[in-house]
Amino acid sequence: MARSDNPAGFRAGLRGLTTRGRSFLAAGLTAALCAYVFGQDALFRVGVLLATLPLASSLLLMRTRYRVAGGRRLSPHRAAAGQEARVHLRLDNVSRVPTGLLLLEDRVPYVLGPRPRFVLDRVEQHGYREVSYRVRSDLRGRYQLGPLQLRLSDPFGMCELTRSFAASDLLTVVPQVQDLPAVALPGEWGGQGDSNTHALALAGDDDVIPREYRHGDDLRRVHWKSTARYGELMVRREEQPLKARATVLLDTREIAHRGSGPASSFEWAVSCAASIGVHLVERGYQTRLLTDTGVSVPEPGTGAPSIAEAAGLLLDTLAVVEHSDGGGLARAEDALRAHGEGLLVAVLGSLDEEQAVRLGRLRRRAGGAVALLLDTASWTGLGTLLPGFGEDTAHEDNVARLRQAGWTVLPVKAGDSLPRLWRAADRTQNSTAYGNEVGA
Repeated sequence: MARSDNPAGFRAGLRGLTTRGRSFLAAGLTAALCAYVFGQDALFRVGVLLATLPLASSLLLMRTRYRVAGGRRLSPHRAAAGQEARVHLRLDNVSRVPTGLLLLEDRVPYVLGPRPRFVLDRVEQHGYREVSYRVRSDLRGRYQLGPLQLRLSDPFGMCELTRSFAASDLLTVVPQVQDLPAVALPGEWGGQGDSNTHALALAGDDDVIPREYRHGDDLRRVHWKSTARYGELMVRREEQPLKARATVLLDTREIAHRGSGPASSFEWAVSCAASIGVHLVERGYQTRLLTDTGVSVPEPGTGAPSIAEAAGLLLDTLAVVEHSDGGGLARAEDALRAHGEGLLVAVLGSLDEEQAVRLGRLRRRAGGAVALLLDTASWTGLGTLLPGFGEDTAHEDNVARLRQAGWTVLPVKAGDSLPRLWRAADRTQNSTAYGNEVGA
């Protein structure tokens, strides 16, 4: 919450005169001048009255020593594209005198809608007023709300002074996230995507894996031989949990996508990566986001965040991701070779033959590999006008290359449903389809 005192200074008061105040001042000076020329005392008194009223109102407004505090609350702080968020404003009068007429205005980017304005009639001493407004954006990104502006006015409307609060807030508009069905993905531990897999230690004392004693450990698990060796209390580590890991690779190359705005193949790919990433996090995967530029979120080696933190970090990153000017996926390939264990899900734009072959080789390093390969030609919008325009033979060839290398490939065209595509990634269905194909 930020505070604001009313401005002081005679010059500030003159600059704050409204059109009504300036008109009264000009009329009063003109009447006083005419009265002096023509010797009309009554007219002179009228002119003095007209000129004094706006000046007195300005002086009264400047000398009114009240203070106000303003605050802003977003609900929610992170909104999906196309979803409304509500902004709650609160104005507190922390002084001992009531305020006059107040005009409250908040600064918002034009993509979020018109600038909200509110008129507050009078705020009693130590009182407050609460107002709210809605914002909405179809474009993901991070937008600044504020600072809040407050206009003070005298009862006659002669003078109006503006004060700005310093505080502002950020609204993050993230990609749309779709609920995906739970399927048996290739390379899952024991057919499950959670972290319940354990590596049991061997029973012999010579093969036991000790660790330091922690408060609450069962004293029956103390390993005395290791305690004597290390000089501190050690206990048997009877089981070692293994965390299921996953990498979501997003192709952000500008040359690999078609279309513009929210209906482009790039925005579909970003929303797809967000949906898959959140889905894997909720299933217990330690998930990282990797782009073709080699940027990894979170960085390898960092501690595993909670489910809410991991999903929020992934969505915040995708909210501001932009096109890259790269031509290949070499930096992403290097990152996968260094830290590419676990499940790999790639959301890819257009590929050439060499890039498809190089990606195929990465299948050997991953526990399982799923590729959503976008037929970006179908995003040009000409496929319905020119039959056969959206058909891309290179796309079909790359689908075959990746499948031959062991990838589970999901070809994507404009308008396809992501939940339906994800259901096709079920390894049990794929193995059944493969068996039927071999039997035929």
